Amino acid sequence: MAKIFLDTNCFIDAVVRKPEKQILDSLKGNTLFVSVLSLHIYCYVYKIKIPNSILLSQVEKFQLVDITQDLVNKALLGPTNDFEDNAQLHSAAEAECDTFLTEDRKLLDMKFFGKTRIINKL
Repeated sequence: MAKIFLDTNCFIDAVVRKPEKQILDSLKGNTLFVSVLSLHIYCYVYKIKIPNSILLSQVEKFQLVDITQDLVNKALLGPTNDFEDNAQLHSAAEAECDTFLTEDRKLLDMKFFGKTRIINKL
């Protein structure tokens, strides 16, 4: 069982854009992580009203990585020039994830962030 971190784009694909069951079934048997920042972006972009029972059931499928002062400080230093990307990468490192799933070409080109492998599909 691997620890897999979903970048915001993959998280939103899993819960909105693509059939949720298909994506989550392909990741079955792994522990899935997502940043609280991704949840915020999802709610903001899709104008989700709270409370929301669908959102609650979706969130239960993931381990949430908190945004802390330490994580923010690390994200402000890099490794990219995009704060949100940095926050996602440092969140995956904080959770000691094996894999970072993303569709972001800049991040895919990195191939690794510390010990975390960056890929676009398993």
